[in-house]
Amino acid sequence: MKKILTIMAALIILLGVVIMLPPLLHGEDKSPEAIIPAAEEPEKPIDLQISAVGDVMVHKPQIPAQYDSDTDNYNFDNNFIYVKEYIEGSDLALCNLETTFAGGRYTGYPVFNAPESLATALKKAGFDVAVTANNHVMDMGLTGMKRTLEVAREEGLHTVGSRLEGEKEYIIVDVKGIKIGIVAYFYETPEIGAIPTINGNEISGEAWPLLSTFNYDTLEEDLLKVEKSINDARTEGAELVICYFHWGEEYQRSPNEYQQYIAQKSASYGADIIFASHPHVLQGIEMLADASGRKVPVFYSMGNFISNQRQETLDNRYTEQGMIAQVQLKFIKSTGTVLSVEPAVIPTWVEKYKKNGKDNYTIIPLNDTLSENPSLAESGHYARAVQALEDICGLLGEEYIKTEAWE
Repeated sequence: MKKILTIMAALIILLGVVIMLPPLLHGEDKSPEAIIPAAEEPEKPIDLQISAVGDVMVHKPQIPAQYDSDTDNYNFDNNFIYVKEYIEGSDLALCNLETTFAGGRYTGYPVFNAPESLATALKKAGFDVAVTANNHVMDMGLTGMKRTLEVAREEGLHTVGSRLEGEKEYIIVDVKGIKIGIVAYFYETPEIGAIPTINGNEISGEAWPLLSTFNYDTLEEDLLKVEKSINDARTEGAELVICYFHWGEEYQRSPNEYQQYIAQKSASYGADIIFASHPHVLQGIEMLADASGRKVPVFYSMGNFISNQRQETLDNRYTEQGMIAQVQLKFIKSTGTVLSVEPAVIPTWVEKYKKNGKDNYTIIPLNDTLSENPSLAESGHYARAVQALEDICGLLGEEYIKTEAWE
């Protein structure tokens, strides 16, 4: 009996040793370090580059300049050959389409109606959105406004600022898996009696609901429309919101109090970026901050991207100057957080010179390849382009200027 008890005790001791052996001897690692799950890789931010330009205009002299007698058609591709790489390189690019595509006879100021092939050229240049919130949207009436939207959309351009019946006053576009809402508003002119006007022209009750406008005389009330548009876009799923305004005073190189106030209010409503046009000259850039410290870049006026406004026509060289406004964002999708937002500017200048008996219009990026630009070599306008760059740097501040060649 004593022997049996001794054997049983030995077995118990042996079993205890086996149980206490390190887990690795059993073929399975159950150490505390092994039980803790491996740390997940931190979510990588999505890099976004959003670009915008100011007024795309077609004045009367530009129409014959773009006519191609060989094809009996109009072609605007050459306007954008030197800036195309910047526009195409953006994840989202917007422009202010300050003309109409109404068909029929093509006209310039004061009633703009351009060849439809301009829409083709804008899309080929890399633009994604044509903003129609401007004071020339109704130049050819309601029919012309609607046809402009149809032509632009047929070319693959999104449109915002005016709309067809039943459409919303904002759009949402998908960019790299991020939903971006775009809201665009423009200013009204004083009423005639009780009838609203654009550029002093009466707007019908049928057309008025299709335009996104604000009135300086009823600004507080109208800003509620801007707030609602931003909120509605967010409710529909917009993770970022861009506002594009047509505002300010023509040919003034600094923003007025109205522009600054509208920008501040829009930032407080949740706008992430604010682009703007109308003055036909450049105005400054500002980084606003809302109550939470969120930074919102404001480009108060991006000037003329292309037009016939210049030293020779208006005795104003600043109307030849523009920009490609760029915003670099780092966005965390899971939390909807903007980690960083950095504004920058590619300065531009509108070249015009005679070539083969015709006017030649080309947008010149004022970058570090300026001295090698073929159009400037042909025209002899290098000094004018350098002056434009100096003007823009002096106005905006060199910290925003990007002049290196595109990578």
